Amino acid sequence: MAEAALTTNGTKHIDNSDGAIAQANGSPATYSAPSRVTLHLGHLPSKKDIKAPWPRTPSRVDPNNPPWPAYRGYHEYSFAHATMGVRLPTILGKAIDDTSRTLNEQYAEDKIVDLVECLERMDTLMADLSGNAKLRPIIDDGEGDVALWNKEIAKYFQGKDFMNAPWLFAEAYKYRRLHECFSVGKYWKDYDVFYRQKCDTFSRSTDAVFELSMRFAEPFKQSENMSDKEKAENERLMFLELTQVCLWGNSTDLSLLINMTEEQIKSLQSTGGDHLAATEKNILGNHLNQLWETVKVLRDKTGGRIDFVLDNAGFELYCDFVYADFLIQTGLAKQIRFHGKRYPWFVSDVTRKDWDWLLNTMVYGHLFPKASEAERESLRRLGARWKQYEKDGRWQYEQHPFWCTGYTFWDLHSEAPDLFLHLSRSDLVYFKGDLNHRKLTYDCAAPASVPFDISIGPMASAAGAPKICSLRTIKSDVVVGLGDDGDAIAERLDKEEPGWKISGKYAVVLLSEGRPGEKVRFA
Repeated sequence: MAEAALTTNGTKHIDNSDGAIAQANGSPATYSAPSRVTLHLGHLPSKKDIKAPWPRTPSRVDPNNPPWPAYRGYHEYSFAHATMGVRLPTILGKAIDDTSRTLNEQYAEDKIVDLVECLERMDTLMADLSGNAKLRPIIDDGEGDVALWNKEIAKYFQGKDFMNAPWLFAEAYKYRRLHECFSVGKYWKDYDVFYRQKCDTFSRSTDAVFELSMRFAEPFKQSENMSDKEKAENERLMFLELTQVCLWGNSTDLSLLINMTEEQIKSLQSTGGDHLAATEKNILGNHLNQLWETVKVLRDKTGGRIDFVLDNAGFELYCDFVYADFLIQTGLAKQIRFHGKRYPWFVSDVTRKDWDWLLNTMVYGHLFPKASEAERESLRRLGARWKQYEKDGRWQYEQHPFWCTGYTFWDLHSEAPDLFLHLSRSDLVYFKGDLNHRKLTYDCAAPASVPFDISIGPMASAAGAPKICSLRTIKSDVVVGLGDDGDAIAERLDKEEPGWKISGKYAVVLLSEGRPGEKVRFA
């Protein structure tokens, strides 16, 4: 039998097998592969460039089945593999070292015994992480997120282990288990194994800290000699530069920069104007101008409210404060709400303790012994003004339990309706950093060309969804919002700069218009 093959030049080709030729000559037939017939399809429609479908509808998406394939720890091609196999055990080892150091500083027997038990639980967690154990339920330690965690484990992750559960969930689960090591004890419920590290990193950020404090210690004023048009343009340029300061402040992520030198920190934290101009070309998805158009109209409203879902403590939080200060002083916002974590999370995420430490250190501390008196005074003035914002209610710190769960923000509408309703009343919500971006986009292998508002699902499409801006230096695999040429850009960088997705060299500033003003509805 002849086998057909198709071509497009209008001719037909038949490839007869040796067996067929033998039979035609009267020879005994021998077995051979079937012959091929080539059909030429010159008059049929041309092939179409068909792209993969966009996300499945939310009813078909769940934590173990994201809109696009999930990254999992056993995927050796992804950053998930390095994180689950190397980074997380290293971070946990440093946490054990920190706790042991604290243990050696104690003198009261009951506190010593309690902390020894915490260390034993940390050793168990290390064994589970290294041995790729199954994910067990969270022990009820009185936290407001226990039910959410155990509901998600029971519904989606029964029998899953650290390596085959989606990376985002497995990584978050590790930090929740780490908190549990202390929260089930008696004396150390609020102990932060990363606190020393966070404070130390800020103390080594001298140059960048004073670069900003010396510029913004005095309240912002426009020159009286400028026309209204010039003032408006100057304000626009300042907004764009400070947005970049807020964006690149995220370079200092302690969970990634485990063994960083002081010079490397200075390089990452450079905030000079020339540096910012040079780095804007590295913002691959750049909605900075649309962001300005969104923010500038808030001044005309009766009460502009902006929210920040915070990322890292220390220098990044300091940059967030500088940015928020500018928004308040210029009248672009009348109230700013900051959303932090209830307990230590992903090494350097902001807790209430980190918030208070930064403000009080600026006003009262002696963290920078080599600083000049003028530099120290600039820091004190900044800190005093920011503390006043907090006292008079213009700045507010909040910490909802949902932020420390394994759910992505696609589930915020369904699993934390009170928080979604609260955010819906904001004029603009900034989501800072890599982890928040991963949670917004479900941390899955979406094409780089997928628009940001599509990739964040209900956070853009649900009725009442607020306007959202993601300020993110890219430090993990998921990349979206790069425009129609995004896939080609990503492929080129994959070839030219392997590792570009985890280097922190590139960033995105992405805006979703949401559906603000519509009545929020829940099923």
